[in-house]
Amino acid sequence: MTEAPDPPAGPLRDPHHRVSPKAVRLWLLEAVVALVLFAAGSFLLAAWIPSWSWLPLWLSGNSWLVPVVVLVPATPFLVVEPFVRFAVHRWELSGDVVYARSGFLTREWVFVPVSRIQTVDKAQSWFERLFGLATLEIRTASHAGSSTIQGLDHTVAAGLAEHLARRAEELRDDAT
Repeated sequence: MTEAPDPPAGPLRDPHHRVSPKAVRLWLLEAVVALVLFAAGSFLLAAWIPSWSWLPLWLSGNSWLVPVVVLVPATPFLVVEPFVRFAVHRWELSGDVVYARSGFLTREWVFVPVSRIQTVDKAQSWFERLFGLATLEIRTASHAGSSTIQGLDHTVAAGLAEHLARRAEELRDDAT
């Protein structure tokens, strides 16, 4: 018979560092842009629906309901999401492991051994540049072992990327 493994010692603790508080403003801006795009698409669809003769008369006569059905449930979701993301997104570099937690609807905990890191990239989207933020992308040979940390202060992301790249190179040199 094989023995069952010991149960974990306790719940998984949160990583130590939060992302930048400016990330909330970034995610709110992205949510507003998404809401505007949803609104524009639903209004265009509502304007186009009356020309569809195959639809039931009650729908083609009430095409104004399309933006309501799209925007009423989407608005609170898009307003709350940035604050929940800020509460959840965290990261930590402890010893020789990068530990990151992210997610809104689903949570993801990722542990990346520094010795397995192949590339460390710092990226900035249009909106991230406006707020002085950056995204750190940590790549390993395995897709499952890679991690992305969004909402970092630009200087923190740059320093962390440099430190991780240097440390990964040191650990690789020690392994050969």
